[in-house]
Amino acid sequence: MKSKVVSMKEAVAGLVKDGDTVVIEGFTHLICFAAGHEIIRQGRKGLTLARLTPDLIYDQMIAAGTAKKLVFSWAGNPGVGSLHAFRRAVEAQPPRLEIEEYSHFGMVARFSAGCANLPFWVMRDYKGSDIPGANPLIRSVKCPYTGEELATVPALRPDVTVIHAQRADKAGNTQIWGLMGVQKEAAFASRKVIVVAEEIVDESVVRSDPNRTLIPGFQVDAVVHEPWGAHPSFAQGYYDRDNDFYVSWDKIARDEAGLKRYLDEFVCGVKGRAEYMKKQPGLAERLGAKNMVCQGVNYGY
Repeated sequence: MKSKVVSMKEAVAGLVKDGDTVVIEGFTHLICFAAGHEIIRQGRKGLTLARLTPDLIYDQMIAAGTAKKLVFSWAGNPGVGSLHAFRRAVEAQPPRLEIEEYSHFGMVARFSAGCANLPFWVMRDYKGSDIPGANPLIRSVKCPYTGEELATVPALRPDVTVIHAQRADKAGNTQIWGLMGVQKEAAFASRKVIVVAEEIVDESVVRSDPNRTLIPGFQVDAVVHEPWGAHPSFAQGYYDRDNDFYVSWDKIARDEAGLKRYLDEFVCGVKGRAEYMKKQPGLAERLGAKNMVCQGVNYGY
């Protein structure tokens, strides 16, 4: 089994290029802030950032000047309010950020078309919505069987998708449990995939629980071992969501100078996630997950 394990610095340097379309997926859960921070540290520019629900990490990346465009279905600080760097970039005259908006299912459909190697996806959506008026890429076809007019969205084939996971082996076989989004679809639609894992485990661990494997190793280009790499989002069984940070981000991001100070200290002012954690003493103790282990499954025959 060939090892694909590299450092975060090596993964980003080797796989993420200026002008790429980059996806950092995860639905509230397992959002890889560590990868976004490394992309900022390496000074990537002109990126198209795509994601169902861009939240704080894309706000930070937009503030750092990495993005030229956002492809999305909803943008905000969950449970708190707006993304202020995002809003400033869009509302500037002229705008500093292009936007391409879909519904949640429209983005799911785009990834689904990409991973199925189809040019577009058909859906019963957008009737009564004003989104097609703002996005000319949402079009329609007539069903050859019923004659019904159906909406279509184009396939999304990112250059790089970053997936955060609880565990993976050295070959990239990746296991996730808990709340999921479209990690699998985004990974299979992507030309290159970086998996960031809380734990690197032996292949025997993955084989002992095969139904938990969401992304097989053949789809993965690099594996990064990065404990706490999803903070302030959460990794089920490892650490909880840092709700206090999401609330505090609203105040930080409202002020451009305050946001810059945050990026200077916690992103550009550290070499990686280990230093990031050292700057926040007590964080691991406050958010570390307690044990709640599921009952075992008999895979015998």
